[in-house]
Amino acid sequence: MKSAILVLMAGAVCALAGPPDRLTSSQVLDLWVSNVESEVVSAAAALGEDKYEFAPTAGEFHGVRTFAGQIKHLAANNYLVGAKILGEPTPHGERTEEAPASVRTKTEVMEYLKGSFAYLHRAIATIGDQALTDPIPGTKGTWQRTRLGLAVDGVAHSYDHYGQMVEYLRMNGIIPPASRGGN
Repeated sequence: MKSAILVLMAGAVCALAGPPDRLTSSQVLDLWVSNVESEVVSAAAALGEDKYEFAPTAGEFHGVRTFAGQIKHLAANNYLVGAKILGEPTPHGERTEEAPASVRTKTEVMEYLKGSFAYLHRAIATIGDQALTDPIPGTKGTWQRTRLGLAVDGVAHSYDHYGQMVEYLRMNGIIPPASRGGN
């Protein structure tokens, strides 16, 4: 029996009638972005606004980001990665992995987060198989010089902070949505 596969490309859902013979590199990368987006957005939504400024204090946690800070940092990186892939300025003027100071409430943080993933999807959709490993003019480093490297960075960085968000949720007595039964 063939199962349907959903491919999310630039925000549009395309149903495939079973495992395709071949996916484009952009489709594969976009599926990874969609997966981490699902985990991160559901975790971000799980904590109440009254706990968004939570940061661990027992033990060696001096100077760590708050729960909201984790999310804003992750989202700012998505915007930076997307802008590098697209070769355009960041949408909100991000120059570092920090969100604009105007992003404060849970609603604003969630909008900023969702917008960052939409932007990253748009950027990933522009990657052609031939351009995956072409160096991007004006970039430096090793793996962050190519569209493939940047796309992997966006996913890996998001999962890194997702793991921290999961710990913060558990410290507040909340089972992360992905760990609940029925998923």
